[in-house]
Amino acid sequence: MTTVYIIATMSLTTLVIRFLPFFVFKKKTPEYITYLGDVLPPAIIGMLVIYCLKDIDFSVKYFGIPELIAVAVVIALQVWKRNPLISILSGTVAYMLLIQLVF
Repeated sequence: MTTVYIIATMSLTTLVIRFLPFFVFKKKTPEYITYLGDVLPPAIIGMLVIYCLKDIDFSVKYFGIPELIAVAVVIALQVWKRNPLISILSGTVAYMLLIQLVF
């Protein structure tokens, strides 16, 4: 029964967080919120890329070749398909295949 309460609490919290902006900004969204909505997604993606590539060790045998190939796959698919989900999933699969089967 405790699990049901935990799931209900998490669901209610998620719903409140999702719908709260619609109640707070009924008339017009402030400019700073619009600005943050425009600026933060690319900044977060940039931070994630840096975080993913920060541990590449250039002194070992393959010095980051799987990572760089996976990044190239993501960039190529994003330019071609313009679908972040396909790009990220394909880059992840490419990286995992490279480190498991090739390198």
